[in-house]
Amino acid sequence: MYYDLKTDTYLKEKDSKTLKFLYNSLLGRCILKVLTTKLVANMYAKYMNSSLSKHKIKKFIKQNNIQMNEYEEKEFKSFNDFFIRNIKTNKRKIEDGLIAVCDSKLSVYKITNDSKLYIKNSVYDVKELIQEKHNYKYALVFRLSVDDYHHYIFPDDGEVIKKKTINGILHTVQPIAFKKYKVFHENQREVTFLKCKNLGNVCYIEVGAMFVGKIVNENKKEFKKGEEKGHFEFGGSTVILLLEKDLNINSKIIENSKNDIETIVKLGNKLD
Repeated sequence: MYYDLKTDTYLKEKDSKTLKFLYNSLLGRCILKVLTTKLVANMYAKYMNSSLSKHKIKKFIKQNNIQMNEYEEKEFKSFNDFFIRNIKTNKRKIEDGLIAVCDSKLSVYKITNDSKLYIKNSVYDVKELIQEKHNYKYALVFRLSVDDYHHYIFPDDGEVIKKKTINGILHTVQPIAFKKYKVFHENQREVTFLKCKNLGNVCYIEVGAMFVGKIVNENKKEFKKGEEKGHFEFGGSTVILLLEKDLNINSKIIENSKNDIETIVKLGNKLD
């Protein structure tokens, strides 16, 4: 289930028969061991970056009800060229305060004093997630579906302190995977440590997902709020923000998160 803050309605995400087979059957889990490797992701990425994949675009737009009038018009050279399309500047507004860093379904979690994080009935150790000691208090989990705009932005003015890549495999980030695997511990991820003007110390994590062949980040040392940080190539994916500051996040988002209901947000939306 997820909640649309704008329309005040609850919706249910469509079940994927393919993912049910892969994660809920013995044969499927055997196939999954191959599909979640970086080698397969790279091979699939090469196909999606080739002109051979162009025929998939029209069907994908129709199946996912993508409103193409929101995006810049161009002749796409491949499916990935379409997937990383740019949105028109007037279609997203960067609001005041804490903002959504991407179009996504958002959940907010409190990090316990012993560094634990409870997501979808799984227990995560934040030190294992980022492989660093920390003082973070909150985790904002932005889960992107294939129909979302796959660019993400900086949440505040600031500077990059350091960054690193943590290698791993590539499970889907659909909820079905959380029942059997600690996806955020196992998946490949990019970790960037930020020092922000208003938010203080922030850890910004991009998590790779099934068939996401590439996480593409801008090479910036200093940044302004709303500037693009990077984008994902094909596939659903996740951005996680770890925050040290206590924040007054919208009570509806907090309530939904406690009930395992994600809240639909758009890039730049105010969250507090």
